[in-house]
Amino acid sequence: MKRYKFKINGNSYDVKIDSIEENQAIVNVNGVTFEVELEKKSSVAKTPKLVRSVAVPSTDSSHAVAKTSSPSAPKGGGTIKSPLPGVILKVHVKVGDVVNLSQELITLEAMKMENSIQSDKAGVVQAIHFIAGESVMEGDILLTIGS
Repeated sequence: MKRYKFKINGNSYDVKIDSIEENQAIVNVNGVTFEVELEKKSSVAKTPKLVRSVAVPSTDSSHAVAKTSSPSAPKGGGTIKSPLPGVILKVHVKVGDVVNLSQELITLEAMKMENSIQSDKAGVVQAIHFIAGESVMEGDILLTIGS
């Protein structure tokens, strides 16, 4: 775990702390192991667990909303959201443009990489909410596409 070198009254000591649990420590001094009782409980920092949130597709507005439309509902409309935080490098469409499925809409720089944001619906661009150079956060609405 940790190593120390001490010099006491001209004598050298190689000390290695093997483990510490609550108020008990296992210490090795010059090859001899000792169990040492500490006056205070030691708080050993534990390694934190990294928890990643569940990834949500960029076009989901709510977890409770159905992922498919009803047969009588209008087709092709909706919003395009930013999948991650970054900076808009280029907007490839303008208001009024007709877009097709998988067409490149925006180039977004995130974590020093360029990401192509593509349309997951066909329709007409009704609104562009950001311009090149602006920063966006994950989930921000980038474009609105209508039918």
